[in-house]
Amino acid sequence: MFCDYLVQILTARVYDVAQESPLDHAPNLSKRLNNKLLLKREDMQSVFSFKLRGAYNKMAQLPPDILKQGVIAASAGNHAQGVALAASKLGTQAIIVMPVTTPQVKINAVKARGGEVVLHGDTYDDACVHARELEAEKGLTFIHPFDDPHVIAGQGTIGVEILRQYQQPIHAIFVAIGGGGLISGIAAYVKRLRPEIKIIGVEPADADAMYQSLRLGRRVRLPQVGLFADGVAVRQVGEETFRLCQEFVDDIIRVDTDNTCAAIKDVFEDTRSIVEPAGALAIAGAKAYVEREGIEDKTLVAIACGANMNFDRLRFVAERAELGERREAIFAVTIPEEAGSLRKFCECIGKRNLTEFNYRIAHEREAQIFVGIQIQNRADGVNIAEIIKNNGFAIIDLTDDELTKMHLRHMVGGRSPLAHNELLYRFEFPERPGALMQFVGSMSPNWNISLFHYRNNGADYGRIVVGIQVPPEEMKEWQAFLDTLGYQYWDENKNPAYKLFLA
Repeated sequence: MFCDYLVQILTARVYDVAQESPLDHAPNLSKRLNNKLLLKREDMQSVFSFKLRGAYNKMAQLPPDILKQGVIAASAGNHAQGVALAASKLGTQAIIVMPVTTPQVKINAVKARGGEVVLHGDTYDDACVHARELEAEKGLTFIHPFDDPHVIAGQGTIGVEILRQYQQPIHAIFVAIGGGGLISGIAAYVKRLRPEIKIIGVEPADADAMYQSLRLGRRVRLPQVGLFADGVAVRQVGEETFRLCQEFVDDIIRVDTDNTCAAIKDVFEDTRSIVEPAGALAIAGAKAYVEREGIEDKTLVAIACGANMNFDRLRFVAERAELGERREAIFAVTIPEEAGSLRKFCECIGKRNLTEFNYRIAHEREAQIFVGIQIQNRADGVNIAEIIKNNGFAIIDLTDDELTKMHLRHMVGGRSPLAHNELLYRFEFPERPGALMQFVGSMSPNWNISLFHYRNNGADYGRIVVGIQVPPEEMKEWQAFLDTLGYQYWDENKNPAYKLFLA
């Protein structure tokens, strides 16, 4: 069915609940990038994200008798708050199905805006299935978070505001992608009026459903998605959003967790506001694009699309932001166990600041050092590694190694001659009361745990690294366990850091 998005966007009803968000210059980041970066501050909406635009526009278009019966949605946060606020404004009831892993702060925010919360399942997909069941059972109207023309049109009003607020040349607009509703709306409008402006999507490297779909020419369903940027943790994009992105989106940039954390810090330094991971994606993408393309003196717009940040996550963000900005390098260095070796190694580092230093004797002839060093940029880290190598020390750069950054740096020094047939794996699982014990209890009692490290970063997921003693003849059973567990996992048995410090 044809939809004229230009008309739909220009006539969208959003300003009963939304404000025209500012388009702010980011002076510090602009100077570093040698380009003018403007931030579209959707984090300043009353629900701290853009989601109320699409939700309200969709609900305002419903016939009065349908609206009166009530609405239902599935969401882990921002869409839920938008639907609850819109329902309150329009005088109807809203049921929001949220995963049981949803942080209490988000549940409370929905309730505060008049929404009735139903907790179900560990993931958005689980919640969505239950919401559809309740929709049929109670005669409610389902408000989709992204794959609906009215929702897309509501989000598209952001594009209207950008072109009105900045009427000079714009090189590119960067937009975070989850299901695709936000970028579809902005692109459908901007490309009709200013086709020369590039529309560039940004996705986490571990939740890149739109990138994979556009690459293959069909919608794909990811088996797993990373949970750090939970606002965009979508396994499959929408049908309509995929069609619009095929037509209007010029490029997609993928960024990792460290890049995202660095972008959160960048926004804070320029605005003193803290955006959530999904809200920082566009800024991280703009930085990556500038580095890739080598552009200068261009105007770039990045959508700061949300600020529903869990306060407890800030410790993790601060820790990883240094890595994302290449302000810290992490190395494993092997030195001879002889007089003067440690002094010689320290002379290689010179007057640089250390962020971490762990020393562990390996055996009679050598010792291992785990060291974090403050650096200026990537080239500075490479230079330090060359200096250490040229002084005769074996060195491995672990700066980009997830096992090292998440776990090993907190547990260096653990070595055991008793850990026979040990396998090392990392897991990521939805956080909820009893989740850790449920994970441990699901393993065969015949497998001994030889190493275990768990970290929760104030998020709705936990991360663990586990050493399991599995006899060679039971490897098929072990693989079957992995295949049926349902959690994302990584095999770390060939990781050099494991071999050096834990094996």
